[in-house]
Amino acid sequence: MSHRIRKLGGGDRDALLDWAGQVPEHDLLFLGRDLRHRRVVEAWLAAIADGWIDGFVAEDEDTGEVLGTAALVRDPLGWSPHVGEVRLLVSALRRGAGLGRDLLECAFQAAEAHGTEKLTAAMTPDQQGAVALFESMGFRAEACLRDQVRGRDGVAHDLVVLSRDTRRAAARQAAFGLGGAE
Repeated sequence: MSHRIRKLGGGDRDALLDWAGQVPEHDLLFLGRDLRHRRVVEAWLAAIADGWIDGFVAEDEDTGEVLGTAALVRDPLGWSPHVGEVRLLVSALRRGAGLGRDLLECAFQAAEAHGTEKLTAAMTPDQQGAVALFESMGFRAEACLRDQVRGRDGVAHDLVVLSRDTRRAAARQAAFGLGGAE
């Protein structure tokens, strides 16, 4: 099953809602907002249109089915305009096949285009595959926030925050002739 990655746009609302409705709630906890709600998706797409978020969608090349998303969230008016948050979500059936890495590369390219100096990512510690992917791409653990997110069932979960210094990663890549990952 091959995929294509493209930028998210206003016409993707319904496809994103359909896809998010199939994603397990636990996989959505780190996003801050529940992607299964129309208003959340519409706000996300509006922020993309306004230039605050660079969003990407991975689709099945044959069916057009959404397989995953990535976003680089920036706040150029805040105290940390040099920092971008990476959000990555891949369908459970497509994990471990390189799709997450491909989506992360898109976020890295967007960060480079904006001159972003530091990237952060958050996830629950039990999402071991996601933690391993981000660490393989140069992210390092920076914090663990205890009981930071709560599912609809009322159960609280920790949230780990990873970060990547993009300037240091670029220098390391140049010095060792690496293409993407460190």
